[in-house]
Amino acid sequence: MGDEIPSNHFNSSDLKEFIKRLHNETKIVHDWLAQNRFSNQPKMFGYELEAWLIDSQHCPAPINEYFLEALNNPLVVPELASFNFELNSFPQRLSGGVFRQMEQNLTQICNQCRHQAQLLGSDILTIGILPSIMEADLSLKNISNSTRYRALNEQIFRLRNGRPLKIDIKGHEHFLTHHNDVMLEAATTSLQIHVQVPSNLATRYYNAAIILSGPMAAATGNSPYLFGKHLWEETRVPLFEQAVSVSDNEDDLKRVSFGTGYAKDSLMECFQENCDHFPVILPVLFNEPPEKLAHLRLHNGTIWRWNRPLIGFNNEGEPHLRIEHRVISAGPSIIDTVANAALFIGAIKYLTDEITPPEQNLSFSQARDNFYAGAKHGLQARFHWFDAINLDAQTFLLAYLLPLARNGLERLKINPNDIQHYLGTIEQRIITGQTGARWQQRYVAKHNHDMNALTAAYSKQQWHGNPVHQWPV
Repeated sequence: MGDEIPSNHFNSSDLKEFIKRLHNETKIVHDWLAQNRFSNQPKMFGYELEAWLIDSQHCPAPINEYFLEALNNPLVVPELASFNFELNSFPQRLSGGVFRQMEQNLTQICNQCRHQAQLLGSDILTIGILPSIMEADLSLKNISNSTRYRALNEQIFRLRNGRPLKIDIKGHEHFLTHHNDVMLEAATTSLQIHVQVPSNLATRYYNAAIILSGPMAAATGNSPYLFGKHLWEETRVPLFEQAVSVSDNEDDLKRVSFGTGYAKDSLMECFQENCDHFPVILPVLFNEPPEKLAHLRLHNGTIWRWNRPLIGFNNEGEPHLRIEHRVISAGPSIIDTVANAALFIGAIKYLTDEITPPEQNLSFSQARDNFYAGAKHGLQARFHWFDAINLDAQTFLLAYLLPLARNGLERLKINPNDIQHYLGTIEQRIITGQTGARWQQRYVAKHNHDMNALTAAYSKQQWHGNPVHQWPV
């Protein structure tokens, strides 16, 4: 979905031809997987970090077109709303000082972005949902100047036959609304981690990412408020799942979901499910050979599983498989962001290396229950784990997840001081119980329910640079 498209006008012949090409390219992927054609080079790591532009009153600043033009950095690109943008990374090998380098790179590019935003009378912020956002901000008047985003909105409502989206979130409070465009999705900003994996271990990595989703949601929650209402610890989850729904039929597969099960034999199961069960949203026809998989990749980009397999190509044109983990909220600080990535990478490495696949000891339904419990209750969630263990999230994270993540990072030969630094940051966050979500709640409890004041205080702490467990309230 990151690439621009030439038009947002399609006809029935476009759709018919797109579906034909999609089926052909899906067959190519099937053959490549059977022939072991995907790259088995050393594991690579990358990320995308979504961010906000805010004005002097700490409200959304819809200026990304001017901001991006002035910044002129190919790693910084627009997002759905004109007050959002996305930072991208070059792929890096998972070894040595990769996380220290991630922190340095993020610090450098965030400082560049902030400097440019300030020249435009604004600032930048990374957070799961901006507390000061109002529902009126999320309208088509604030959609980015992009053909693909206008087409996405038009085609989703074509599939809905014009029916408004229903957003119904029950948490500490209840939020219910009906919305006539997809702009509510723009309220949800995240850190998306990409891990390039060898094809012979791809299902193991995919299933491990699914298993880790609940603990990661609990450990990294950073979006407890939506339009002033206190909902889930990670309100991004229900909001994103409902904000781009193409059907109100409970039996239809959802564009944003936890998925339908573990991969059993091959990631082909996911690509085939995408082809067979999800209607095409953007039937753009590309003048490229089928082996470029342009139609399959575009279609897959409109299906947002919280963990999803992706296909890319290296500079030599060799295809590779990636697992994208979409669970983690943006923010609170750069150190927290890197620590979250280190926790996930270490844990997924450990689980993938286990002799007995861990998915044999934790059912998919249990992993799914863990995910929604972690997103809703954060560190107060309870988790199923192997050998029928059932623990509260804080105990589980300290006793189980952190040690196995440490072991996984050691196996990757990550710098020992960096392991201690970043996993130590997670450990202190869990011990103090102060995630980004919990800090926001503590601030509101101590001060008042002014969401602009909360955003201002959050911004001040973020730019001090300390990890969230050290933020005062």
